[in-house]
Parts: sequence; C-alpha cells; structure tokens
Amino acid sequence: MFHDRDRMATGTQPIDWGFAETIAYASLIEDGYSVRLSGQDSGRGTFSHRHAVIKNVNARESLVPLRSIGADPNQFLVINSLLSEEAVLAFEYGYATTEPRALVIWEAQFGDFANGAQVVIDQFISSGESKWGRLCGLTLFLPHGYEGQGPEHSSARLERYLQLCAEQNIQVCVPTTPAQFFHVLRRQMIRPLRRPLILMTPKSLLRHKRSVSSLSDLTSGEFQAVIDDQQGLDPRSIERVVLSSGKVYFDLLNAQQALPAQTVLLRVEQLHPFPLTQLRAMLSHYSNADTVVWCQEEPRNQGSWYQIRHHLQNCLSPDQTLVYAGRESAAAPAVGFYRLHVEQQEALVNHALHIGANQATISRGISNP
Repeated sequence: MFHDRDRMATGTQPIDWGFAETIAYASLIEDGYSVRLSGQDSGRGTFSHRHAVIKNVNARESLVPLRSIGADPNQFLVINSLLSEEAVLAFEYGYATTEPRALVIWEAQFGDFANGAQVVIDQFISSGESKWGRLCGLTLFLPHGYEGQGPEHSSARLERYLQLCAEQNIQVCVPTTPAQFFHVLRRQMIRPLRRPLILMTPKSLLRHKRSVSSLSDLTSGEFQAVIDDQQGLDPRSIERVVLSSGKVYFDLLNAQQALPAQTVLLRVEQLHPFPLTQLRAMLSHYSNADTVVWCQEEPRNQGSWYQIRHHLQNCLSPDQTLVYAGRESAAAPAVGFYRLHVEQQEALVNHALHIGANQATISRGISNP
C-alpha cells in the first residue's frame, strides 16, 4: 500500500480514495486548520483503506504520520471510539460548534448504524442553527451503497437526511471520485461559513479501477455539484439522459459501453442545496433528448427520488419526460440474498438505459410482465 502511495504522489499511478483523503487532511493542516476524526474503526478505516495509524506489531508501537505535519501534533487526531453512535456523535457535535477552525468528522462504521444516533441528527445537527443560531461544521462519513450485503449493511438512509433539508441547513453530497472527495473536504474548511456536511462515502468504490483521479484533478478545479457525461458526444445526437448519484453510476457506465452513442450519464454529486441552476444549464445541451431518467439503487420510497423529483422536473423542458428507474418500494432497505440483489441491480440498470423489451418496474429483483 505504501509503495502504491509513493507512486500516486509522483503521478505514476492513479490516485485512490484513501490517498486523496490523506492529502486533503495534510493540506488543511499545512493551511493551519486542525482535523479530528472519530469512529468505531477510523484509524484503519472499516474497509482497510485509510491506514491513518501505522502499527509496528513487533515493537508494539503506533505511528500517525499526519501528526508530524503541523506545528502542533494535536492538529490531527484520529480516535477509535466506543460502540455508542449517539454518545460519540453528540460529543463531536458539541466539539465542532466550539472549534470552527477544526474539520471535525464522525464516521459511521456502516452508514446504516447512524440510526442509533437519530435524535442527535434530528434535534441538533439539522436544526441547531434554526433553533439556537449555533453554527456547526460537523462532517458525517456514512458508508453507503448496494453491494449485496443485506438490509443492515447497504443504506445510510439517504432519504432521512434529505427529508430534514430546508433553508440550506445542511449539505448532502455523494462524491463518486477521489478528487471530488478531496475538494468537498477542503471546501468544508476554506469557505467562511460552517454548516454540517453529510457525505455518503463509498465502500466498493474505494478500490474500483474506474473510480480514480489524477494529481492534476486534486491540484486544480473544485468540487462539482453536477458532472457531465465524459464521452464527448455531440449533444444534438442524444436521445436519452440518465441522472444518478453514487456507485450506481459505474454500473450504468459499464452497461453503457455496449450501447449506441445516444445516451449520456450525468452525476448529481450534491443533493442539498440542490444545484438547480447547474443541472438546468447542463440538461439544456441535450434538448433533443425526449427522456430523462433518474436512476437509483435504493427502493422508490427511499433514496433521493421522492425528495428531489420536483427539482428534477423543474430542470426539464416541456417536451421531456421524467422517468424513474430503480427498485420498487420496500419495507427493508435491501434484500438478503446476493443472487436476488444481482438480479435487481441488473434490472434497474437495464431499465435506466432502456435495454431489453421489458421495461416494467422492478419488484424483488424480477421485472414483472
């Protein structure tokens, strides 16, 4: 891993999520900010991608490289916290309200587990500024994505955060590349205003060969709320536009390669505040497309659909039709059988890209005739 990161630093290997995150912290520390990261497995990272703490098992010693960058070693703190989401998140909220020059992060081991701290999210994070005038820049890392791990390890309950959104009280973002992750973390500190940031963070994308960035992606540019299609097609030839957020974009991208060049994939990386102006301008380039699809992994009654479809509709021209492609409404976030998960995932991607004759909605992974 460290040899890989050496190559990433010299630009001879694409940058992955773990390295982009480390560089974001290092750059903020050099700029005089502090970083505090806590969670049940934050030193290593739940998915063994971060390795902020290096352990010498023979000498029984630990090294935290980021503590050697700033003038004060305490400018970077990484804490493996106790198994109580409510207690730890409440503490970190209080810490963040009193330390505006610190990037304070609470990381759920899986995003699903944040529901154990729902009272803190409802009563403090989403409404503290409205009730008490207390600004807070707390950042939440919530691993989210449907990969066949069942109903307890798939969903960070994105819909619940979007339902709490109003008056620009919180930011909800779903970055799909390491560079996007880098820029949104830096944006959280270099902007003068402090508002909570809810990040749906990746799991399988941490090592996805197509979810990588270059050094120039980090050293230039900024966080993009909406990302256009990367194929460079003539906009006048496009008949179908597919919008998505998060990991499902790469499933769509894999399937798109076998299709005629008449479909584009756009990514909505920020769901609140919703980038209405940017998305409307981007969609205007594809005025010949008669169908605009919102594709999501989550069931219809979960995820983004019910919370943002009015925004999506406002971005369309009168001649365009908005279509939903995703799992049907369900009581549980995900199914428990991997084979059924694969069937569902393939069906929703095919529906979004209009592959196959049967475009019926998806129920329990089977397209109903």
